[in-house]
Amino acid sequence: MSTPEPPANLSAAGLALWSSIVPTYELRADEVRLLHDACRQADIVQRLEDELADSPLIVKGSQGQLVASPLVSEVRQHRTVLAALLKALKLPDTPAGTKQKSARTSEQARAAARARWGKRDAG
Repeated sequence: MSTPEPPANLSAAGLALWSSIVPTYELRADEVRLLHDACRQADIVQRLEDELADSPLIVKGSQGQLVASPLVSEVRQHRTVLAALLKALKLPDTPAGTKQKSARTSEQARAAARARWGKRDAG
């Protein structure tokens, strides 16, 4: 299987995420797509955090009251999306776990094939 290319126009955070995963794990096409999205989210989170670093955490609301900066909420929301995408990848905790993941996937495929063929023979 060839090594997938990173999406175009990634910034440092997205490229760092990509290069921390792609050399270590063998990804299916759907997992590569999830990783693309996760890398883009990592870039958005980094841009928001950079903007927030130079901005006040508390700003005046529409009625003049003090409220949290909207950037705080945006960072939190994009971190949540990033975490969900990474969780959806179901990467093992260790590189040794990649062999276990491959073995589980192969066993699941074999079980599905046995179930299909078993149904066909029974009918």
